[in-house]
Amino acid sequence: MKDLKRRVIRGGFAKLCGEAVGFVLRMASVVTMARLLDPKDYGLVAMVTAVTGVYELFTSAGLSMATVQRQIITDEQISTLFWINILVGTVLALLCLLTAPVLVRFYDEPRLFWVTVIAATGFIINAAGVQHFALLERQLRFVALTAIERVSQLVSVIIGITMASAGFGYWALVAAAMVAPAMATLCAWSITSWIPGLPRRGVGIMSMLHFGGTVTLNGLIVYVAYNLEKVLLGRFWGADTLGLYGRAYQLIKIPTENLNSAIGGVAFSALSRLQNDAPRFRNYFLKSYSFVNSVTLPITMFCALFADDIVLLALGPKWTDAVPIFRLLSPTILIFGIINPLGWLLLASGLQGRSLRIALVIAPLVITAYVIGMPFGPSGVAFAYSAAMTVWLVPHILWCLHGTPISPGDLFLAISRPLLSAVVATAVTFGTNFYFSGWGPLLLTLIMDASIMIIVYYTVLLFVMGQSALYLTLFSGLRSSFRHGMEEAKESSAS
Repeated sequence: MKDLKRRVIRGGFAKLCGEAVGFVLRMASVVTMARLLDPKDYGLVAMVTAVTGVYELFTSAGLSMATVQRQIITDEQISTLFWINILVGTVLALLCLLTAPVLVRFYDEPRLFWVTVIAATGFIINAAGVQHFALLERQLRFVALTAIERVSQLVSVIIGITMASAGFGYWALVAAAMVAPAMATLCAWSITSWIPGLPRRGVGIMSMLHFGGTVTLNGLIVYVAYNLEKVLLGRFWGADTLGLYGRAYQLIKIPTENLNSAIGGVAFSALSRLQNDAPRFRNYFLKSYSFVNSVTLPITMFCALFADDIVLLALGPKWTDAVPIFRLLSPTILIFGIINPLGWLLLASGLQGRSLRIALVIAPLVITAYVIGMPFGPSGVAFAYSAAMTVWLVPHILWCLHGTPISPGDLFLAISRPLLSAVVATAVTFGTNFYFSGWGPLLLTLIMDASIMIIVYYTVLLFVMGQSALYLTLFSGLRSSFRHGMEEAKESSAS
């Protein structure tokens, strides 16, 4: 693809802008609804989503990634995959219905029944849009994808806040969660204009099913590993405790999750196109990896440093018990920012089997940590979780990179500069905050701290660490991409 670089930069910029808007919308929702709802409302919904989230992993059955990763794919293959997704979604909806009474009995909470029943419809809705989203991603149409995501999110936030204001309690969370995928699927169908044909046998999808199955099994294991603590906290500590833990976990991961979502889809699509071109593959991955960590590292360190202020401003006074959980989870989120991009490398290279084996090692490690921390409540679980992920960091990196075009030295060089810059910026910001502590209102103080952090961090990164050339190259490529896009638009309108 001759214009791959231009389309990747344009798509990456569109996704970053979209995620910036998404971050604002998500924070607006978090801040507003945290004041309208109680921890128990969040805990009730989390009791359901911690379990139904397992089913959601099977909605795409890994077939969206198979569509994107495949070098060549036919319309017959995509149509057949679409109907497989619909079948899987229907089975999952029925399974969710059967789960409703089980959850009621497990948690001894009758209100969970109808929440689970409503959630069941989402599986069919999601399944109907899987291949349409995969087509947009395969074609690197990230501007369209970003527009769909933000429109869906906006509608979801409006409905959630409106219902919460009207006193619907936890049903506001349920409605918001259901509206987003419904809007997204509707928009994806409208934009792609692709109508699936009838399913066919013998169209060569077995290798894709194998790829999708491996990816799905990997996702299942990882999901259970990273969410079992919520089930255990809900069972042994109750909805209030789970609500506190869940809000703290969501709040600390919002910035890095949004960024990984923005860059991850673009990077995976681009790397899949370059899987047979090792030098370009290596170059694209390292630049993407360095860029992602240059943003996630300082954000996570800032959140850990000012956990008290962030939780108070974002959630309000009744959530102060979430502060230690928020801070203790920050090392886990920091490590996720470092290791999650390695998933792009493995899947784009067709190393989904290795990714699965890694997941089979991570799962017992973190589950053991949960069990050790559970008697000490949510803070004990958060501490044990972060400790386990810290121990696992280096082995994970070495295992992922083995036999790939990326060496451990390459990765260390890519991350060392943003990491050192973030440490320096954090130290300077802490010292400044200590000296000027209590000088003004909380919001203004936090804004000042964030400004100092940003200025110091990027000064060190760009000029001391010598990363200005990388960002100048990105800016130049972005400008060229937009210029080319304007020329294409003029030619299109002229014709």
